[in-house]
Amino acid sequence: MRAMETKASQSLRYFTTYTGVALPFRLVNPIEEAELANRNTFIRASFDESGALIAFDKIVYGEIELSHRYAYDENGTLVGAEIVMPEEEPVVLRFDGAAAVSET
Repeated sequence: MRAMETKASQSLRYFTTYTGVALPFRLVNPIEEAELANRNTFIRASFDESGALIAFDKIVYGEIELSHRYAYDENGTLVGAEIVMPEEEPVVLRFDGAAAVSET
């Protein structure tokens, strides 16, 4: 399983927002790092060597407002997600092969 905390071979990219309700979220409207100085809100995202989204942080006025971390199996299927919002307990979700969700 590709872990939620894997740091090796990551690429960092930036986006204006995300869309959808299914996990992993779909990030839209890519922006260049040079454009961040003129933005109050943006998404900082990490992708693994296969191009899968493994983490993102929604940054609002310099503070992290929302974080997602994703884990995939060897076939690239989402098997886990950790969702963190400031001052709240993290939500950890596990997905089985039938897409059922359990919260821990």
